[in-house]
Amino acid sequence: MTPLRLAVIIGSTREGRMGETVARWFVEQADHRDDMTVDVLDLADYDFPAGYPTEPTGPIRSFVRAVGRAEAFAVVTPEYNHSFPASLKQAIDYAYDEWQAKPVGFVAYGCRSTGLHAVDQLRTVFTALHATTVRDVVGVDLLCGEPSPLHADQLGQDARVLLDELAWWGLALRDARAARPYVS
Repeated sequence: MTPLRLAVIIGSTREGRMGETVARWFVEQADHRDDMTVDVLDLADYDFPAGYPTEPTGPIRSFVRAVGRAEAFAVVTPEYNHSFPASLKQAIDYAYDEWQAKPVGFVAYGCRSTGLHAVDQLRTVFTALHATTVRDVVGVDLLCGEPSPLHADQLGQDARVLLDELAWWGLALRDARAARPYVS
């Protein structure tokens, strides 16, 4: 079977962000699997315009193509003021059909809430785009520190559950899209 193409999207572009560290840890968890390949889409690497342009720029087209190639997504998001960052919303909005009938999972981080407020809002956004959000979430409480051996057992288990759900839904939806194109 062809491995599932998982895109891990780093949603924060702030300097000093924890997104890279959290994403690197999650990608290490995914790399232990033989049923998926991982591509990291770091929004900080894309030179998106400050406003939404009339015509897509090269970086927008590049991001949309990467979303289109992916068969499942793990969105690494911080929680800023009980929501997710504007950089992530902007990137999500650049694609539309490319999200449809694909699963989306969340690796969130924040202080105390573990980013769950951001995840709740992202579920609404991805539902509007006809994506399927999976139930379980990896939540990192930054007050406990970044993912480390101190709490690796629980976070590792959470990552395995999330990856299992993404694999199941990703493969099922890949087969469904091949049998009958999704129409919204």
